[in-house]
Amino acid sequence: MRKIDTTKLHNANNILEAKYGKESTASGDEFKKEAIAYYYGEILKEKRKELKLTQEQPGEKTGLKRSYIAKTEKGETDAQISNFIRITQALGLKFSLLCEETRVVTARNILFRFLF
Repeated sequence: MRKIDTTKLHNANNILEAKYGKESTASGDEFKKEAIAYYYGEILKEKRKELKLTQEQPGEKTGLKRSYIAKTEKGETDAQISNFIRITQALGLKFSLLCEETRVVTARNILFRFLF
């Protein structure tokens, strides 16, 4: 059996850290923030498409512009929690906000959970 040189193996965390920086650095934190925004935007977009809605339709239900819905779905805007909740409700998603028990609530210790 052929031996594998384990020094040449890389895991996803090492690759991401090399490209974007460690999580505790400014570049690493910025990457994580963008990745999370993209992830939640994809959830919204998938649900909207599942319901066969245009971006204008949830916009009309929430009073938000179509362009804001589009930017939120792409993870290109720093969506306010209140707007994000309005969009999830317009799409019929149940939403809960869980905060770790800390004295200061930051983006890092806020978790969102969708119940489908």
